[in-house]
Amino acid sequence: MQKKSDQGVFIHRIRYYCALPILLIFIFSSVLMFANANSVHASVVRPLENNGLAQTPLMGWSSWSSIRNNPSEAAIKTQAQAMASTLKSYGYTYINLDDFWYLNPTTTVDQYGRWATDTSRFPDGIAATASYMHNLGLKFGIYLTPGIPVAAVNQNTPIQGTSYHAADIADTSRHEVNYNYGNSAMYYINYSKPGAQAFINSWANELASWGVDFLKIDGVGDADISDIQAWSTALKQSGRNIYFSLSNNLDVNNVSIWQQNTNGWRIDGDVECYCSTLVTWNSVLSRFNDAPRWVGDGKPGGWNDLDSLDVGNGSRDGLSNDERQTYMTLWSIESAPLSIGDNLTSLDSYGLSLLTNTEVIAVDQAGHQAHPISQASSQQVWFADNGDGSYTVGLFNLGGSTATVSVNWSSLGFSGPASVRDLWSHTNLGTITNSFSATLNAHASRLLKVTPGSAVTPTPTPTVMPTTTPTVTPTTTPVTGGQACSVNYAITNQWAGGFGTSVTINNTGTTTINGWTLTWTFANGQTITQLWNGTPTQSGASVSVTNVSYNATISPGSNTNFGFNGAWNGSNAVPTSFALNGKTCTTV
Repeated sequence: MQKKSDQGVFIHRIRYYCALPILLIFIFSSVLMFANANSVHASVVRPLENNGLAQTPLMGWSSWSSIRNNPSEAAIKTQAQAMASTLKSYGYTYINLDDFWYLNPTTTVDQYGRWATDTSRFPDGIAATASYMHNLGLKFGIYLTPGIPVAAVNQNTPIQGTSYHAADIADTSRHEVNYNYGNSAMYYINYSKPGAQAFINSWANELASWGVDFLKIDGVGDADISDIQAWSTALKQSGRNIYFSLSNNLDVNNVSIWQQNTNGWRIDGDVECYCSTLVTWNSVLSRFNDAPRWVGDGKPGGWNDLDSLDVGNGSRDGLSNDERQTYMTLWSIESAPLSIGDNLTSLDSYGLSLLTNTEVIAVDQAGHQAHPISQASSQQVWFADNGDGSYTVGLFNLGGSTATVSVNWSSLGFSGPASVRDLWSHTNLGTITNSFSATLNAHASRLLKVTPGSAVTPTPTPTVMPTTTPTVTPTTTPVTGGQACSVNYAITNQWAGGFGTSVTINNTGTTTINGWTLTWTFANGQTITQLWNGTPTQSGASVSVTNVSYNATISPGSNTNFGFNGAWNGSNAVPTSFALNGKTCTTV
């Protein structure tokens, strides 16, 4: 078996990212619903994967971060023993074998054209390895990439239970992604051909016969939608409940397809840095930019996957203790799968304390994804409405020096006193009125539970723009003497076809603004798709955003903020002119 270096694997992954197929546009005739209080991404009435799994985010371990291209039966069993003795009681149950467990699919397949186990690595076979996990009270997962092996087509192996053969279903004009043996190891499958679904069914049945509980299919792009639908069907007919997960860097525009067919989808590329450590601060930091556009898409049945959680191996992780805490804080408030990537046999005491903090785990498992109030600076507040009158609040200093991070209760949708609990330290901080501040080291964080002590004004619900834009002329409040304003419009994130923006309105005048409407014109045909902390109206290029009940008043010298996600095509220029209640504001 030809082994590739980590660098080689990384190059294959980068090559794939740079060659993503042109995005498919899928228009669904569904009824748009208002997203829940945490959501900044449009939700549509749609069925979720109905295999009964993933009612809460997965908790477990994956071999990729720490073992990479050298998995073995002995190594996987050793990790399972460590999980069973130290982490199983906290809810971690999946042991997932990643890449490099199989022989080269360009030359070697089993009798029905499926991957063949590398018995030099797994001498007792995959079924025996899975059985070992089950005897420890754990679950076992495995890894595949899309398509049909080239060797199956060259040998024209039969499709089990049918009269068809591999060559009958292969699209030999195109190769699928395979990070181990290169992008000439797997052909695409033509799912219009008889026998195509039967081939995938036979593979799913084999996994079920081995006792597999989890399947990750890697290298998935929009061009693999037919594969994912076929695998979803195949796993359901296999007679075994198998958690179905996709990787990597999935397209948010096709989230409904991932939701309908799978239990989890990677929103980003690999978190690993492929350097001398497992990760770096920068490889973790990118998730803060990408997570907001997926908020609200994870729910029981399927979750947004931020990739492996590498916080347990001390200096080997490549992070400070503050950064390790921030890493797990983000994963938890986003209800991401907690899939540990570290070597479980060498967890340090601090890393173990992070991974076993029951209050932080409870935040993750509750499934209430947080969104940022603003991303205009490196000092950020993210929050989620817990649905029971309380809020989960994350304070993050993403900057490189010590800074104070503050949250106003009004930004959460209430005012007055609230009880505050620090979840990392398990400490009640007492009753605090109107706001909370913390001085944080560079890259540090706090995780709080905030429970209002008085009547609660409903938390702002992000507004989903209708598909047919109403032509409503907003009512504006006449400007009186002494009023002046400035506006900061900051694009906080941008991706193919979409972007996120934070808008801050500053009252630079001498009188209080009571009720406001901000207007501007897009230059390049951009459209708002979701907005929070305001009520939007868009007619063509003209946009107006009006206050909601809790942020109508802006005192002299203070400000208010709203954010939105939008769509763009071609160019995404920042608007050059803003008016507040009809009065032109300066831009900052």
